[in-house]
Amino acid sequence: MTSPIAHLEPKHLWARFDDIRKIPRPSKHEEKIRAWVLDFAKTHGLETRSDALGNVVVCIPGKPGKENAPVVILQGHLDMVCEKNADKDFDFHTDPIELVLEGDRLRADGTTLGADNGIAIAAGLGLVTDDSVQHGPIELLCTLDEETGLTGARDLDPSILTGKLLINLDSEEDGVITMGCAGGRDTEFDVPLARDAAAAGGAVRVTVKGCTGGHSGVEIHLGRANAVKLLADALATVDGARLVSFAGGNAHNAIPREASAVIVADEPAVRTAMDAWLATAREAHAATDPELAVVVESVDESDAPMTDDAAERFLGLLRALPHGVLGMSAAFPDLVETSQNVAVVRTDATNGHVQTSTRSSIQAEMDRFVDEGLATGARFGATGEADPGYPGWAPNPDSALLARAVDVYAGLFGDKPNVEAIHAGLECGLIGEKVDGMDMISIGPTIRNPHSPSEEISVSSTQKMLGTYLNALLEALAE
Repeated sequence: MTSPIAHLEPKHLWARFDDIRKIPRPSKHEEKIRAWVLDFAKTHGLETRSDALGNVVVCIPGKPGKENAPVVILQGHLDMVCEKNADKDFDFHTDPIELVLEGDRLRADGTTLGADNGIAIAAGLGLVTDDSVQHGPIELLCTLDEETGLTGARDLDPSILTGKLLINLDSEEDGVITMGCAGGRDTEFDVPLARDAAAAGGAVRVTVKGCTGGHSGVEIHLGRANAVKLLADALATVDGARLVSFAGGNAHNAIPREASAVIVADEPAVRTAMDAWLATAREAHAATDPELAVVVESVDESDAPMTDDAAERFLGLLRALPHGVLGMSAAFPDLVETSQNVAVVRTDATNGHVQTSTRSSIQAEMDRFVDEGLATGARFGATGEADPGYPGWAPNPDSALLARAVDVYAGLFGDKPNVEAIHAGLECGLIGEKVDGMDMISIGPTIRNPHSPSEEISVSSTQKMLGTYLNALLEALAE
């Protein structure tokens, strides 16, 4: 069967993306995509370098006459966020992504697309077979495990790189050159959950669903609902309910779209309470989450409910932890400075587990909110531990690479690009710490709703930013 993207331009890039979308690549399980990249390089006679962690560099020689031009590093990550709709039967460890092309929009069928950041790897490898681009030597750096904490970049061995010019291809906005980003830290909480003997009465599952979700960095300012927070609020309206279990969210960098809890309570009373709560919640989130819904269903449940004290502490923590924008930048108008995502929640027989993700372009502010979160957890009887996180990437407005990138863009399209810092984690900060004197920018095509099953990429923007513009920039840097 012919791929729906077989006819798209630039053909070398889209052919590689079509290869990549067939290969499973969840974070921390990139062995199949890594092996494919190495095999592709071997097939085309290219040198590769790897470090102890498994990050890969594919060395693409300069075109004739350009062999001695400065080495340019193109950088993207191999892993993808794995989110799917609840009714979608799909295994990210075995199944290929199913593509749907609707005009200029390419998306997946009920899952994340993986254009974040498969399109970067595709753009780099597309240059291998594209003889039209007169570029100098390129080192395509393919990092591991970006989506769960930038692990690949954090543990990168810089000796596998020789270049000092880096173009990160993980930005997601047409016409924008990124010159800085936020840092981030994750915090894990454990709440002890004492339980009573199984209570008399029926068990009911309450599910909040239909939230829009999205990227917890670049889309946090949009005010989209967090299903975990909503469900904790909704359960507080059910008198006499006994909490048995709670689960919501799947990734630290995705705003939770669905959350579900099992309670022991009178089902008609639960339905009445949820109808009333939903009417208010829909009004509050009509603009951001128009599909917001609550499902109430009876279930067979043998697990004992939590004690009232344990349930009160656990739900109290979920309601007390802040989610959303915590501060705006004074230096860059309209840029979120600090935010937090209440990201993943699970309960088991003895504990409630909560993960939050805090971002900031100011390290001291990030640390302050992490410390406040740990203190909040302690008030509810939780133990908490924050990871060391990853650094932000400080903007350098005097960058020579940035100046050349702006000039090339303006020459091609007539207008200067927007030059911005973003409220998301890019690997540039970590790589820049490891390679002294690295000059860096980040570019990419328009990607909407990353980290959710609504993820889509603009075909025309991909042609513009990773075809026309990137190719012209590489040629300019080889002059």
